[in-house]
Amino acid sequence: MAKKKKDKPCKPLELWLVTFSDLVTLLLTFFVLLLTMSSMDNALLTTVTLTQADLGLLDKRGSGRVNARERMVVQLMEKPWEVLEKKNRLKDLIFPDDVLPPELDRQTLEENLKILSKWDGVALVFTDELVFRPGSTELSDTGRALLDALVPVISSLPAPVDVAGYADAVDDAPDPLEVSAQRAMSVLTFLRQAGIPAKRILVSAYGATRPDAIGESPEARRLNRRVEILLKTQRPIGGYP
Repeated sequence: MAKKKKDKPCKPLELWLVTFSDLVTLLLTFFVLLLTMSSMDNALLTTVTLTQADLGLLDKRGSGRVNARERMVVQLMEKPWEVLEKKNRLKDLIFPDDVLPPELDRQTLEENLKILSKWDGVALVFTDELVFRPGSTELSDTGRALLDALVPVISSLPAPVDVAGYADAVDDAPDPLEVSAQRAMSVLTFLRQAGIPAKRILVSAYGATRPDAIGESPEARRLNRRVEILLKTQRPIGGYP
């Protein structure tokens, strides 16, 4: 009888692969769990973006550091409906005493600067005597100093900025609409020279069609001759274009 061939011995099983595959599976599960637990809230992502100098619509980027004062201003403006309760705090943060020009005291600033809460952001309303030369549409030295203090805040917000000019019905110039347009353009020119991209700034002029105060008294006329800078901190559905 023919001898049966002996079966070849089986190779030893590579059991370490089972342990390795289990380890890889556990690591994958761990990282998926971390991703699930992390907050993906849009407000948090926006804050992180700002502190990392990804300023969205800005053409130029700085060092990526936003100082504490500017960060507090941005946080206050994220909730426009609460601004009226904190408007004095907001004024102190944007225009602290050390940036106010010597010829401007705190009381005059309070009388000639209003902070309004709007559905899409926060509006700063300056009377003409605060930012323009008397009887002129050219920015005064005080106006330049105030706008210069506002520039870092605007740079920290990627949202559009709406500059609107207003005039008095009995203004010295023959055409109130032209006066309001020139005032808005003066602010636009300053912001552009300060490095704010033109595509972020919207300019409008309303003349005397939207008075802030009714009447022809000196107080009413002072309130009606103004420039409004609206910082659109609230994104509409779909975000800004």
